[in-house]
Amino acid sequence: MDRTGISAVKRELRKSIIERRDALSADLRMEMSGVITAKLTELEACGRAEIVLAYMSFGSEFDTTGFARHVMESGKALALPKLRKDRSGLDLYVVSSLEDGLEPGLWGIREPRDGMMIEDFSLIDFVLVPGVAFTRTGGRLGYGGGFYDRLLVGKRRDALAVAAAFSVQIVEEVPIEENDIFMDGVVTEKGEHFRIREDR
Repeated sequence: MDRTGISAVKRELRKSIIERRDALSADLRMEMSGVITAKLTELEACGRAEIVLAYMSFGSEFDTTGFARHVMESGKALALPKLRKDRSGLDLYVVSSLEDGLEPGLWGIREPRDGMMIEDFSLIDFVLVPGVAFTRTGGRLGYGGGFYDRLLVGKRRDALAVAAAFSVQIVEEVPIEENDIFMDGVVTEKGEHFRIREDR
């Protein structure tokens, strides 16, 4: 399949999974988000991390607020992405407050207002990655901007990139292109799937 065909398949799958996710009730999404957050915070790799990169959820995504609060309350540094004005990539900032330190970004996603910028991505110990659809073997379908695929190229080998999603977002396969980055693990309300040993 050529690149145009792959892009079309990705668009259709993206639309289908977002519709499936949107169909979940707000109460159910909140309940499942609590279960997923508990699973994430129990991961050994998350527990030993000193700098955690997360993101602020929007729409019908897994609600990351509880996870972000846990990171901060555990004394870890919480980094969040901010989209550059020219949309060329993401800058990472350590935030000190979820209430006062964030503002709506280009698509209404909450981003850091300011803070200390992390210029060396290899300093990140644990990465929570957003996305639309995932496979049990770590395949990921994002939102189409390629921001995280470019960002994760700089990840340390011993730093885990983990996705959190509802089980309705798990599919048998996603179209994979040369620049697509696999997740080390995927956590849903029903379980965890890791490509490698989590305690490496």
